[in-house]
Amino acid sequence: MQRRRVVVQGHVQGVFFRETVRRRALAAAVAGSVRNRPDGSVEAVFEGEREPVERLVQFCREGPRGARVDWVDVENEEPAGLSGFEIR
Repeated sequence: MQRRRVVVQGHVQGVFFRETVRRRALAAAVAGSVRNRPDGSVEAVFEGEREPVERLVQFCREGPRGARVDWVDVENEEPAGLSGFEIR
């Protein structure tokens, strides 16, 4: 079990970034959340098995169609036992 906090900067709001992340996380059985931040970035928390979490982190480096990812910051955190995935 691992947990990653990801902050994505670029043209990442208004391009279905959060909804695409939510769908992929649910399909991969990864818990956590995703939200728009006031500075225009998107922040996500992924918690689950290593491989599906890393696939989601990699997706954040690319983003959905219409997005332009300029920079991604990834931090390791202690798992908190989250369940479900939500858009905040």
